[in-house]
Amino acid sequence: MVCADLTKDDVDDTTALPGLLDQVESPVDLFLADGAYDGEPTSDLHAARFGSMMEVTFPPPRNATLSPNAIENPTARDCHIAEIATRGRMARQKATGYNQRSRGETLMGRWKAVIGPKLKARNFENQKTEAKIGFRVLNRMTGPGRPRFERTA
Repeated sequence: MVCADLTKDDVDDTTALPGLLDQVESPVDLFLADGAYDGEPTSDLHAARFGSMMEVTFPPPRNATLSPNAIENPTARDCHIAEIATRGRMARQKATGYNQRSRGETLMGRWKAVIGPKLKARNFENQKTEAKIGFRVLNRMTGPGRPRFERTA
């Protein structure tokens, strides 16, 4: 895990995203997320933080439509919608590596198995601290077994 935060129920994913991205110190080439992040605000935020060359991959909803300027100036989202229309949703997920997102879901399952499904602290600020400690513990536990990849050419 590179970044984490604990929020209350009234904070949605896209509202919490800027604070999470503030925690990222290394360059980012790819952002995989679920459909909650679909939309221009998320794409614009990523472009501003990491540059326009970063690949942002999240599935548009099934009822997504092309933007009005899709013919002359298609956005990345328009390209995703068109690719889903021609190749199918599952083929697009395989081609973009979107299925790697399941590793994050697996990590959350590991969190619940190792740390537990509930926080012990009663105060919200203490719960945030408890979550950060759990985050560091999991990274330390999974670090030795994580493969390292180095570019050779």
